[in-house]
Amino acid sequence: MENTSSFTTFVLINYEPMEQKKYFYFTVFLLPYILIITLNTSLITAIYKDSALHEPMYIFICNLSFNGIYGSTALLPHMLNKLATKSYKISLPNCLTQVFCLHTFATVELMILAIMGYDRYAAICTPLHYHNEMSPRKVKILIAVAWLFPFCTFALFLSLTIRLSFCSNVIYKTHCTNYDLVKISCSDTSVNNIVGIILTGMYMFPQFLVILISYVQILRICLHASKECQKKALQTCIPHLLTVINYVFGVCFELIQVRMKATQIPYGMALFMSVYFLILSTLLNPLIYGSSALKIHIYHFLQKRKLASVS
Repeated sequence: MENTSSFTTFVLINYEPMEQKKYFYFTVFLLPYILIITLNTSLITAIYKDSALHEPMYIFICNLSFNGIYGSTALLPHMLNKLATKSYKISLPNCLTQVFCLHTFATVELMILAIMGYDRYAAICTPLHYHNEMSPRKVKILIAVAWLFPFCTFALFLSLTIRLSFCSNVIYKTHCTNYDLVKISCSDTSVNNIVGIILTGMYMFPQFLVILISYVQILRICLHASKECQKKALQTCIPHLLTVINYVFGVCFELIQVRMKATQIPYGMALFMSVYFLILSTLLNPLIYGSSALKIHIYHFLQKRKLASVS
């Protein structure tokens, strides 16, 4: 007879090897989290306070930073709590909440990166029509779609996972993922698998296509432009390209973990790959984009001080 018993509490087994050096790992996860919150909050504040930064590109960067805070907060406080309490169990509702937050974080990130790619295309390839292409109304619509589409579609997809019963309660990670829950299910998961493939295609293919087409067009324009224009285009595009490459690395690491068994990957490497998305990407984004925003913010702040002293 098929085992239809279902667990409502799961054990995150990947915390056990950390017990010997739990204070070291606690520090390793705490310091990046403090930096992520500080850097992203500072960038959001600088953009919000300086009207000169109320341009589409910086509004998208602001959303990228907010998403970084959202994603890292969904994971790192949880990891710190597990290390501090030595309790590696997680309830099904908490596990599902974590799945929702982490998956929507990754999807929103790519949606915003695709919009930023289109924004760079509009700024470089059609500069005379840029303000029409990126009007305040269109920017608001694009941001709304970037957040609402992943949240609504993944909520529907997660409802398929909620109905599953589970034959095991062991998850070989430091956090919950939808794939791991489906893998330990003893229910029929064929619908989950089909819908999961369709949604993955919807979440990734159009967005990467937009980025690819945008940069093909930018490259085409730059080949016939002056060296000064090429330099400006490079300065504008390199931060975005670095962020996209960073995202691709995160996707590759996730795919490696899915394709290989936990025992086939050294523990340190598996841990690095599992938290790469939530730590390095959210830490690098404000560092990549923050320097230019900070320069503009400081410049306008000094200009205001200068005008105030003159008057």
